[in-house]
Amino acid sequence: MSGDDDRGAGDGKKPGPGLLRRTIVNQRIALAVGTPLVSLHQVMETLVPVAIGVIIDGPVTDGDVSMLVVALAGLAALFVVLTYSWRLGARRLVAAIEAESHRLRVAVARRILDPRGVRTSLRTGELLAVATTDAGRAAQILHVVPATAAAVTAVVGAAIALLLVDVPLGLLVLLGTPAILVALDRATPLLTRRMTAQQEAVARASGLATDLVTGLRPLRGIGAEPAAAHRYRDASADALASTLRATRALGVYTGTSSAVSALLSVAVAGVAGWAALSGRISVGELITVVGLAQFVVEPLGTLAALPSSWAASRASADRLSLVLHAPSLLPAGTGTPADGSLELRGLGYRSLRRIDLTVAPGELLGVLAHRSQDAEALADVLSGQVPPEDVRGELTVGGVPLDALDPVAGRRTVLAEPHHSDLFAGTLADNIAAGMSRPSDGIPSEVLGASAAGQLADTHPDGLDQ
Repeated sequence: MSGDDDRGAGDGKKPGPGLLRRTIVNQRIALAVGTPLVSLHQVMETLVPVAIGVIIDGPVTDGDVSMLVVALAGLAALFVVLTYSWRLGARRLVAAIEAESHRLRVAVARRILDPRGVRTSLRTGELLAVATTDAGRAAQILHVVPATAAAVTAVVGAAIALLLVDVPLGLLVLLGTPAILVALDRATPLLTRRMTAQQEAVARASGLATDLVTGLRPLRGIGAEPAAAHRYRDASADALASTLRATRALGVYTGTSSAVSALLSVAVAGVAGWAALSGRISVGELITVVGLAQFVVEPLGTLAALPSSWAASRASADRLSLVLHAPSLLPAGTGTPADGSLELRGLGYRSLRRIDLTVAPGELLGVLAHRSQDAEALADVLSGQVPPEDVRGELTVGGVPLDALDPVAGRRTVLAEPHHSDLFAGTLADNIAAGMSRPSDGIPSEVLGASAAGQLADTHPDGLDQ
């Protein structure tokens, strides 16, 4: 698989995790550089309270000024390493996330724009959401991996430091952390389902909105605007309900994980205070333990939140795979038309019934359809948007059946562009001028005719300023 194409990624049964694995492999160098750096940052963070405790029990207690200066210089060096390891590591990882997001967007766009078409039930708006939002969320797996490594490094480092200070304190962290993670991991499938449902509902609402904008003119023509608005309200309400359910589940999960992590930190600090009162540890060691107890809350919270991040990336990867692995509408034809002739024999598709038509090379022919659905059906067939098994009869271009043509070569000969309506901001004159300065004597009639805006301007009271 090339760097810009994810078709074939995955194991077939689970294309989402396969796509995430491919994402990690693509950015393995960035991960190999960034992950150790952010993990080093966590090691330095762990050493800060340890260093302070050592300074308290050493130069400060002994009153040795020269050793205190050396210790403070060492502490400053520790902070320099801490700062730059984070800056360099995070910069490399963020660049990898952005690069992979772009690669996934390009891969989805290439699949959608494939001349052979793509067989999918997703609407245009849903495809847009997949190419933008889902691509970015799937690439966040490149944050999950180093964040996991850094958080584990921090917790293990804190536990080792605590074991050196007091064995019960170290065991409390070493045994308590896995227990918390195992308990919280049970909620991951629920989060995945909720987030998948939320993303699908939002995409459906976006797709319906795109369809309504595209079909605004016919909707107005048949007076179906209230029904269309009602459908969109229902879809929007469903998206809102799905979002609230996902957010509610995520809120409960985050609150629970934060509370449990904080309780573990409080327990460590409490045991340390009891040990200091009993004389088992020194004042410097108590400061070290309290500092580590406060510090370990952050990596514990990170570990607790990672399942939800994984769930979001997994849900988006599943949706990306639906597009990237979707079969093509048209077969991989290789034929080239001998000339520009077009011949239809007994063509049938949707409302079309046994259409016969012959167009000679270079002939200019206009087709008048009394029913709009007939025109749309004919345009869809000629533009290569219909799989061959759905079309009855014969359609040849230059003597070659349409399904045997190379799609690019066929469209060089036959170009059928169906009508699509769009909404633009600003006035008619602004859109016709397209950002250029408008002439003082008005827009020439030739331009109005070419843009098909003259009749519309004549029938509206505001003319071109509507």
